[in-house]
Amino acid sequence: MNSRERFLSACRLKPVDRPPVWVMRQAGRYLPEYRALREKHSFLDVCRTPELAREVTLQPLRRFPLDAAILFSDILVVPEAMGVNVEFADEGPVLTPRLDSPQALAALIDPDVERALGYVGLALDAIREGMGPEKALLGFSGAPYTLATYMVEGRASKPFSAIKTLAYREPALLHALLARLADVVTRYLRLQAAHGADAVQLFDTWAGELAPADFSVFALPYVQRIVRGLADLDLPVIYFVNGLGGLVERAVESGAAALGVDWRVSLADVRRRTQGKVALQGNLDPLELYGPADRIRRRVRELYAETAGAPGFILNLGHGILPDTPIEGMAAFADEATRLGGQP
Repeated sequence: MNSRERFLSACRLKPVDRPPVWVMRQAGRYLPEYRALREKHSFLDVCRTPELAREVTLQPLRRFPLDAAILFSDILVVPEAMGVNVEFADEGPVLTPRLDSPQALAALIDPDVERALGYVGLALDAIREGMGPEKALLGFSGAPYTLATYMVEGRASKPFSAIKTLAYREPALLHALLARLADVVTRYLRLQAAHGADAVQLFDTWAGELAPADFSVFALPYVQRIVRGLADLDLPVIYFVNGLGGLVERAVESGAAALGVDWRVSLADVRRRTQGKVALQGNLDPLELYGPADRIRRRVRELYAETAGAPGFILNLGHGILPDTPIEGMAAFADEATRLGGQP
């Protein structure tokens, strides 16, 4: 069983020889080769240049025994394609103008995704050529609620008062924005599938900030809309909500093949609550990789034990790997993953 077969089988709740492994943000600042490349190129230049995106995407696969590569890009390329100005400052992305009025919504572009985001397709082509057919290739997008949060707030600014005020005072305006985002994201993910993505992940980083009832109104329906829009493709969707614990049963209703699980909830608990209906991905605390190798290896085995050997488990962190993560920690995590198998 090669890596691609292992990954796709796990997504589909089929038996595997061992759980597949990859890591959110596995290509990035913790790698010295990435930092060297970034000394010459801006972040957005790397995202928009297929040859550079290919190089960065493949860097972690050269170091670690990972089963999947994930496209190097950013969720905010979608708002940018819709006419929003996106700048990456030291304190994080800044989006202008803010989407807080009917006039701002009307000014959004309905993009020709092939034209506006065609560089992503070219990057996926280049990545597949560079890594061959035996590893899984993942595409991704932000989910509508999380994208809307950035667009309405103008930045990631807890407690997210701007988007929640919009939701409570002008829900029709927010729903109109979410619907437009869902349509663009669907087309964007179809583009990725056409260029070789084996599976895609929807990042709903800020949906966990919603009360469960609001999640069912402002986040879930638009993820369901995207999943339905991809239903004719053989394309597993992984839905990652940061703060899944109180939303597990609702997230299962998304129709996604797998749920990404953050580290604040146990895999055993999520497995029980999902009743084997979906695959699970996760969920080591990213800060565990700062610990000694023997502890990291033990924690990997403990995570696997929480699954009780049931099909449908993808080993990952519970969030993205952090920029100053020790290489040795990532190496221990990935290596121990290859030693799993059989009954935990």
